[in-house]
Amino acid sequence: MELLVADHPLVSHKLTTLRDERTDSPTFRRLADELVTLLAYEATRDVRVEPVEVTTPVAATTGVRLSSPRPLVVPILRAGLGMLDGMTRLIPTAEVGFLGMMRNEETLEAVVYANRLPDDLTGRQVYLLDPMLATGGTLAAAIRLMLERGATDVTAVCLIGAPEGVAAVREAVGDAPVQIVLGGLDERLNEVGYIVPGLGDAGDRLYGVVS
Repeated sequence: MELLVADHPLVSHKLTTLRDERTDSPTFRRLADELVTLLAYEATRDVRVEPVEVTTPVAATTGVRLSSPRPLVVPILRAGLGMLDGMTRLIPTAEVGFLGMMRNEETLEAVVYANRLPDDLTGRQVYLLDPMLATGGTLAAAIRLMLERGATDVTAVCLIGAPEGVAAVREAVGDAPVQIVLGGLDERLNEVGYIVPGLGDAGDRLYGVVS
């Protein structure tokens, strides 16, 4: 597994505003969208392309286009939805799947409650979207699901992460072709599993508290 923490002043600037408790939901959504697009440039550095011939107004030339099968973008519900537009803006021809996961309070394992994914992901590059990499349980389970269905390259894009979550995913996936791209790597998890300093509950800050 590879880890990439973005090192760019615009990423740091937008992430700082996201962290601020005074930032309202509309602003949070807009900044998260912008931040994901910046992270997507790093996440798609190795996206697969193939040569294609085009004719400009001046001459014929050889360029590239995304290879088939097309990349698959998968937001993890619900908070991952807030990252979808920012990712697909950069790769609009990608296909989109959806994955809903929640923790079983008895077994403490992540279980799937919604799945709109192809059964066969053989040869696919998959981009998982989840704002927070906290304990790592949900993301590790999502990555394993993609690999079990045949994905050959999985990249997870997260706004922030904790060292404990990174370590948990690394242990779960081992040498699998997996990359994690973070906007920031924070200090730690607190006693209730929140990232410190973090930015609070990403889902609530994106969409408000739903009771």
